[in-house]
Amino acid sequence: MTIADPQPQALTFECETGNYHTFCPISCVAWLYQKIEDSFFLVIGTKTCGYFLQNAMGVMIFAEPRYAMAELEEGDISAQLNDYEELKRLCAQIKRDRNPSVIVWIGTCTTEIIKMDLEGLAPKLESELGIPIVVARANGLDYAFTQGEDTVLASMATRCPSKAPESEEAKAERNGIQKLLNFGRKKEELQQEASEYADHPPLVLFGSLPDPVVTNLTLELKKQGIKIDGWLPAKRFTELPVLEEGYYVSGVNPFLSRTATTLMRRRKCKLIGAPFPIGPDGTRAWIEKICSVFGIEPKGLAEREAQIWESLEDYVQLIRGKSVFFMGDNLLEISLARFLIRCGMTVPEIGIPYMDKRYQGAELALLEKTCHEMGVPLPKIVEKPDNYNQLQRIQEIKPDLVITGMAHANPLEARGISTKWSVEFTFAQIHGFTNARDILELVTRPLRRNNALKDLGWEKLVREEAQV
Repeated sequence: MTIADPQPQALTFECETGNYHTFCPISCVAWLYQKIEDSFFLVIGTKTCGYFLQNAMGVMIFAEPRYAMAELEEGDISAQLNDYEELKRLCAQIKRDRNPSVIVWIGTCTTEIIKMDLEGLAPKLESELGIPIVVARANGLDYAFTQGEDTVLASMATRCPSKAPESEEAKAERNGIQKLLNFGRKKEELQQEASEYADHPPLVLFGSLPDPVVTNLTLELKKQGIKIDGWLPAKRFTELPVLEEGYYVSGVNPFLSRTATTLMRRRKCKLIGAPFPIGPDGTRAWIEKICSVFGIEPKGLAEREAQIWESLEDYVQLIRGKSVFFMGDNLLEISLARFLIRCGMTVPEIGIPYMDKRYQGAELALLEKTCHEMGVPLPKIVEKPDNYNQLQRIQEIKPDLVITGMAHANPLEARGISTKWSVEFTFAQIHGFTNARDILELVTRPLRRNNALKDLGWEKLVREEAQV
């Protein structure tokens, strides 16, 4: 007679190989160049880096992107060429042709290996050319896929302006601009707009999101009387938010732990540790935590969340009672797993490339709370998972869905296991109340496809062809 193991009462963490089975983090250029409109990204690496950006991020070819490759040749690697002169020539050409407000140098694996002193070269070149140069290390040796954005934003956080005593001329100019913006508006309208916000310390949000999502989250906080004083990154480098000691900051993505640390240590800001606004439950918890920090009583959030869940019921019915396995790719795994558990799914394992328990502490607590409330087993969290071992566990567990990197999708499909590319969640709009439907659209697509094939009697044929 054997005694069954009791369900764990707390989350368990494991660490396996230490390898990052993800895209290269220089891919952050693909979305950051679109977000920061007056920027130019110079990736300093080999031809392999260029091939990756042109092929894996192929959409950039047709968008006349503001990025270029500084390709390292044998002469660079063997220290026969002068790094400063070569970079000066390239940056001068970029300034002449594009005239950006900032040039972002993206360091790669090769610059790490040959010890290029990018941080030492940039200030001298910046003063000589008269254009800001931000250095960000985004090499695949140290960072996972989405952490490329983290290194860029951490570097930009040090460039955010601090308030300085305003001169009389600057004050007069600012007042003149404000009068011009308010021209034609009634005094009552201006007073009403000012009264919509509670009296609270300045709040800056960090994380790169599409403009519609930024507007959506801004309006959700405005309903609670909370005013956002800026976003990092801003749409333009010249509009970076003011950061002073004592300002409050809050992140909207789970992969920005280095940016959070920089804001706290270098800029003396106060971090609001909250779950991330992914899914109705996460968005409500995120707003509630910000409200609690500012001493504001949240209004209508329970009703708002219930309304969203009601609108999602047609999708939730498709996944309720099913299991999902996360192999680990983009660091969104904890937030997505928590949301899917709330939808009624079970999660046997969450693979994640890198786990910062301090920055994701509130998200982990919400995950644990969600599992207890839904009455499902707590998932095992595996940092830097060994994909070979994971495939063995997947074969044994046979989950209904595996969210995985692109490399393992087809092999798993050939073995009869439904998959979804994790990279799609990186580029989709998944934040806020209104975008929860987009998450479920992605999650249920392979399940809906399988149901459709089954109805048509094609499922067996498709599986046989895949195995061949």
